[in-house]
Amino acid sequence: MTKEEIQEENELIRIGLEKAYVKLVKFKKEKNTPLVVYKSGKIVIIKPEDIPPVANYTR
Repeated sequence: MTKEEIQEENELIRIGLEKAYVKLVKFKKEKNTPLVVYKSGKIVIIKPEDIPPVANYTR
């Protein structure tokens, strides 16, 4: 694969993950269930009303 093809594939993966996150947030809010994540070596429970609508990530 060329560098351009890899970048294009990475972009498609990122877009797919963002769409999956939006669907997850919608589901969690509809069912009023918490989101459980692993952050900085700890398990964190986020209330449905506190779940950010957009995924925050760093590269």
